[in-house]
Amino acid sequence: MVKKFDYRGIPLKDLEGMDAERWFGLFTARQRRSLSRGLSEGKRRLTREIRDSRAGGAGPVRTHVRDLIVLPYMVGARVAVFSGKEFREVAIVPEMIGRYLGEFVITNKRVNHGAPGVGASRSSLYVPLK
Repeated sequence: MVKKFDYRGIPLKDLEGMDAERWFGLFTARQRRSLSRGLSEGKRRLTREIRDSRAGGAGPVRTHVRDLIVLPYMVGARVAVFSGKEFREVAIVPEMIGRYLGEFVITNKRVNHGAPGVGASRSSLYVPLK
């Protein structure tokens, strides 16, 4: 049995039909403040592109905007978010509503340290090279 998605007790179908003011009431204070201050031109353009790509079914929308809050009408879209080195593709699912795009693309990678070199410590001075 597939679990139905609810965002704070409201099904996805009802969320998509809601107006923006009702969404704001469901979000946390940080997100309400961010959305009430309005979207910048870059975020507005990105939301328009996401809406268009969702309807057209084109490839993922590439963006550097990591602080955009995922809204219910974005569900089903594909977005390629910049990680600082490359674009990572993210498929937006209902569980992402109310979170930021940047949360799903990490900006650092695990460091694998090699063996210490000659002279790195006192004891390595006496290690034969061959």
